[in-house]
Amino acid sequence: AAWMGLVKFDLLGLGILAALQYCFDLVAGATGERWELATIPKEEPGVYDMLCRADSIGVFQVESRAQMGLLPRLQPRRFYDLVIQIALIRPGPIQGGAVHPFVRRKLGREPVSYVHPLLEPVLKRTLGIPVFQEQLMQMAMAVGDCTGEDADLLRRAMGSKRGVERIESLKAKLYAGMAHNGLAGEVADRLYAQIQAFANFGFAESHSLSFALLVYASSWLKLHYPGAFLAGLLRAQPMGFYSPATLVSDARRHGVQVLRPDLIHSGVEAGLELIGGSRQPSGLDECLQRVQPKPGEFDPTAPDRTADHRRDAGFAVRLGLAGVRGIGREVAGRIVAERGNGDYRSMEDLVRRTGLSAEQLASLSTAGVFDGLGLSRRQALWQAGNAALDQPGTLPGTLPASQPPLFGEPDPTEALAEELWATGVSTGEHPIGQLRAELRARGVLSSADLNHAEPDRRIELGGLVTHRQRPATASGVTFLSLEDEFGLVNVVCSQGVWQRYRRVARGSSALIVRGKLERSTEGVVNILADRIETLPILVPHQSRDFH
Repeated sequence: AAWMGLVKFDLLGLGILAALQYCFDLVAGATGERWELATIPKEEPGVYDMLCRADSIGVFQVESRAQMGLLPRLQPRRFYDLVIQIALIRPGPIQGGAVHPFVRRKLGREPVSYVHPLLEPVLKRTLGIPVFQEQLMQMAMAVGDCTGEDADLLRRAMGSKRGVERIESLKAKLYAGMAHNGLAGEVADRLYAQIQAFANFGFAESHSLSFALLVYASSWLKLHYPGAFLAGLLRAQPMGFYSPATLVSDARRHGVQVLRPDLIHSGVEAGLELIGGSRQPSGLDECLQRVQPKPGEFDPTAPDRTADHRRDAGFAVRLGLAGVRGIGREVAGRIVAERGNGDYRSMEDLVRRTGLSAEQLASLSTAGVFDGLGLSRRQALWQAGNAALDQPGTLPGTLPASQPPLFGEPDPTEALAEELWATGVSTGEHPIGQLRAELRARGVLSSADLNHAEPDRRIELGGLVTHRQRPATASGVTFLSLEDEFGLVNVVCSQGVWQRYRRVARGSSALIVRGKLERSTEGVVNILADRIETLPILVPHQSRDFH
């Protein structure tokens, strides 16, 4: 379109924007406290403490495995740190060798230096390390004697299909310009390699500044309103790095009570529900004065006081009817709208008023939606077939009654499997928690045990596989994320280990991994795998692989 003189606009739709608005609305409806992006308190140290612990599941942009590995090392303490954090985990800075030097300089372990005085104004804000697209363009002009038109060519090259080719077209000019400014040999090669690395994609600083606001806002809401934050994320699905099951498990570890869908209490989507003996949150100023640490460096040995910041503790998250298998927003909306004309008295009453099918009734029964009517899951499932015949237009009580068979309720594993099948999330025990006694008897550690386990020794860990990833920047290494009832752990598989155990590692929902425990000085934990085996589980689970 450029040759026609037309201006092109790329419009980026972000699920987090919907999630944040849902969250603000839920908080206002439940507590009367009204917030928006412009009014949330700025630069709270408690928010940055949470991020320094990599407590960022559900937080925009910084929830991935790589970002969670960088957060404790980078230790963001102010807004601009988040701007850099977002931009560092991109192919350009990674392949340009920017990440490790920047972290060392940020933590004072390496002096800030510039290969040429002309680069100081360009790179001062990022400690002498090129991080953003704009800096590469400015470097080309400052020491490569490139024109503004040349710099714009670089901008268009970054992330394009012909990026490497376009940057190569400027190679001779860049080297000539660097030589003119006294840069030659290895230094010139290094500068050119940094520019060339951004051909595969680097982030614009203007873009990163906008994203950092959403990182801070979502972190602030997760810290102060973890219940509303979960409900907002569930309403905005599908989105983000993690499945609803992992989001729910993380919220429950943060003290959020999650309630199954219910015919009487559930809305169409997830929402907040007042729970008994609740307390109204104190004023925000009082809350901040009570728990807010002083600004400054992060102390990893300090106690985690995240829970003290919570302001929606009087509310549980009630799952919505739309999340039940086979129901969806339209049918759930019909159920909730008709309920406005009076509570449902029975399953037959529900069918007469909404026309639900036997399959829909069976899904609702499996999800435990009829508990409020005094029907257990098994009783509800038995009634579903007959109730489905009681369609609109039939007279109440005209269908013959049938005696339910005498069979027991599901055991805990069966109940969990049914809940996961029907809703995709567990409001009770985690699937790995059910196996914890057997795993401990074998000597398999939990993710919580790793915080105190001796590093550089072989351990075994069991968990659900939430992700399998093989980034182009990782030289063939495959990363697995394992989740248990206490959290997530990153597993690193070399090419050899992956090929040896590929069938098991790719095809199993849950694994036991043996490997060497690595713990960095900042507390980042990895397991370098040397053996992988299947962990049999009797519940449905699906990972997010190679996205």
